Amino acid sequence: MNNTILDIQDLKVEFPINIGTVRAVDGVSLKLNQGEVMGLVGESGCGKSTLGFSILRLLRPPGRIASGRILYHGRDIVSMDEKEVLKLRGRRIAMIFQDPLTSLNPLFSIGRQFVETLQTHEKGINKKQAILQAESMLESLGISKERLQEFPHQMSGGMRQRIMIGMGLILNPDLLIADEPTTSLDVIVEAQFLDLLADLCRQYNLTIILITHNLGNVAQLADRITVMYGGTLAEVGLSGDIFHTPLHPYTQGLLASIPNIKLDQPELSPMEGSPPDLVNPPTGCVFHPRCPQVMDICTRQRPPAFQKNGHQVSCWLYR
Repeated sequence: MNNTILDIQDLKVEFPINIGTVRAVDGVSLKLNQGEVMGLVGESGCGKSTLGFSILRLLRPPGRIASGRILYHGRDIVSMDEKEVLKLRGRRIAMIFQDPLTSLNPLFSIGRQFVETLQTHEKGINKKQAILQAESMLESLGISKERLQEFPHQMSGGMRQRIMIGMGLILNPDLLIADEPTTSLDVIVEAQFLDLLADLCRQYNLTIILITHNLGNVAQLADRITVMYGGTLAEVGLSGDIFHTPLHPYTQGLLASIPNIKLDQPELSPMEGSPPDLVNPPTGCVFHPRCPQVMDICTRQRPPAFQKNGHQVSCWLYR
């Protein structure tokens, strides 16, 4: 039985600017299965958030999907009209944004924002029913129902992030996209937040795309990891395999440059160079200017996705 919930096929996303065109996502193809947590990792500017926004067609102008398909349960989101996409947003696919303080309306109480969310998508629900659902959701997140009367600025960063999770889950979506959900949290609140997300995954059988540059977060939560670089996919594999036997030189460089007390790592090895200029990306493999194992073919031809030891890896080392 096919349990694929999301199938992205050769997706290309562009941002025309004065000096050229930024290809923020360049030929990405991946699948996400029901109940799976996928970690989407890479340095800043590699296209992670753009990919997440593309799934919900939330790209800011002049950004546009240049080509490719995003199949959600077999239906192409790219070809949907705006009314069809609006029915998906929140109701079937929800998103948690980086900064909850700027995502929540500062002029409305938390309760009013829950009520508006429910009444927008659930026709026939009255205010009293919506409040009862919101109270139940908050209590499941460890927040007193009395806080519904408060405003976003009256809550801590961790509590606001829980509120954002609650608003994402209140409509029982199939897919939750979490875009750097712990960026604004301190390390203690971050750990509590990740424990909460893990509990919710088990409770609701959530399918999650966790977008982050924090490899520790995906190690704790993700079933599978997708590594992006320069708008392309470098490597895809099971979480344990990626951490213990990374194949792509970029994945190896990421893991070698962060502290990890669980692996045999005598010292940190910072990766030299910077992510590529996506207006004028390098020819061939986009990672080749920084790659310690670069070959002549890497400078001339972009590598396809090879299958190696259960990984999907875009590197000529594995042809």
